Parts: sequence; C-alpha cells; structure tokens
Amino acid sequence: MRRHPLVLALVCVTQAACTRGTQVAALRLGTTTTVEQSGALALLDSLHPAIPVRVVVGASGTILHAAAAGDLDVVITHAPTLEQRLLIDPGHAALRCPFVVSRFAIVGPPADPAHVAAAATAAEAFRRIANARAAFVSRADSSGTHIKELSLWKSAAVRPDAPGNTWYVQAGGDQAATLRIADERAAYALADVPTFTRLTGIDLRLLFIADTVLGNPYTLYVIRSASPDNAAMQFSSWAMSDWRPRLLAVRLPGGAAAFEPLDGECALPVAAAGQ
Repeated sequence: MRRHPLVLALVCVTQAACTRGTQVAALRLGTTTTVEQSGALALLDSLHPAIPVRVVVGASGTILHAAAAGDLDVVITHAPTLEQRLLIDPGHAALRCPFVVSRFAIVGPPADPAHVAAAATAAEAFRRIANARAAFVSRADSSGTHIKELSLWKSAAVRPDAPGNTWYVQAGGDQAATLRIADERAAYALADVPTFTRLTGIDLRLLFIADTVLGNPYTLYVIRSASPDNAAMQFSSWAMSDWRPRLLAVRLPGGAAAFEPLDGECALPVAAAGQ
C-alpha cells in the first residue's frame, strides 16, 4: 500500500484506487492509527475488496471531525463519546455497525516501580502510577486511546497534567511512537493490545489488563453525506460479512483472540436524549 505525504496518512487499498497517474473514484474510509498498526488494514488489503477504497488514517478525533465535514464516506473509530457528540447527535451518521472490540492494557517497565500489576482495577493502577510519580507517556492527541486514558485518570481522581507533574509526558503521537517513547524512558503507557504485541525491540511489558473498563470497541459508521451510488452501504455490508470474521480469527502471541465481536446489529444511530 502506497502512502502519500498528507497531514493524515492516506493508504490506498486495491489497485483500482491507486493506479499511478490515474484518478479513480474510490470510497473514502477514515480510520484510526491502531487499526493500521494492529495489522487490521493489512488484512483488509489482502482481502481485495471489490469496491475501490482510499483509507485516511489519523487519531479518532481527527477522523470524526473530517467525517462530520463530509470529507469521508465510512469511518471506523474507537471513541464512543466523541462518536456520539460529533456524528450521531448532529445527524451525520446514516448507519451504525458494531464492528469488533479489542483490549487496552497498562504497559510499563519490567521492574514495575508503581506495582501496577498488583492493582485491583485500572483506576487503582493509575492512582499507583500517580502516587509513585512514575513516568507515564500519554498520546495526548484526541485519539480513542487518549480519550480512554483521560477517563481512567478521572476515575482515579487524578489530574495528571497539573502544574509540577513532570512525570506525565504528553507525546502527541500515534500509538507505536508513544510506546517507543515510553520504552526509552522506562515509563508506563496505555496501549491497544493487538498493536502492542506487534511492536519489536522494546522492553515494556503488559502489566494490567484485567478490568472490563479496558474494552476497546470499534464501530463502523456510514456517513450521511456519502457518495449517492450506495458504495458506502455496500462496503459496510462487505466489511461486516467478510473483513470482520477474518479479524475475529486473528490470534495474539499465546493464542488469545486479538479481536472479539462487538454486540449488536447495524442500525440507524439514535441521538442522545434532548437532541
């Protein structure tokens, strides 16, 4: 897959969408860096979807703003609160399809100076990091991972970016880059497990994963302003029937499933009460 020098990484899927020197109309699919870095996009490419697809990769917040502006036809993101606020409540989403769910984990140095592995909950693990003033590297990029991290700090009743908290590092980068910074600093971070397990050359370890709040749900949306030729609806149907089962078959080192099915069927999204 060729990459283009855009602010958002553009990934061409299928030769029809990427022929050198030829402009071919293609479905505009927006998705997140963890979908790319977990290997899910490579799997999509290997399946050769019949509909030409151009994939824009960025943080969930960036992708959702682009979709709301009508610049994308389909999105797959993992930031439920942002999806509700930016797509569903304003009426930009024509179809919502629960796609897959992975797991987040708190990763850190093997010595685990904050004793995160002994925590009972993810919130307690975050409190232990703050109390120990142990280095923590945040993506700080409005990604689904960053939004989940912020919700965990809130549950822990910790304001990590308070003045004087030099242990809290805001990287402003994607998942892989953030984890490599954390590795260099022997720091903690929040990681998408399928993405983390694909990284090589790092010493970080999975330290805490046993909390239901660490679910990482990916949802597919067809955008209401999508091209009128029904390609977006066709792609969503293909993604659910062909791409999704292949993702569910992916295994992590050790044999555990990288992705689980996300409950529910494709349906018209419902705006929040009072909208």
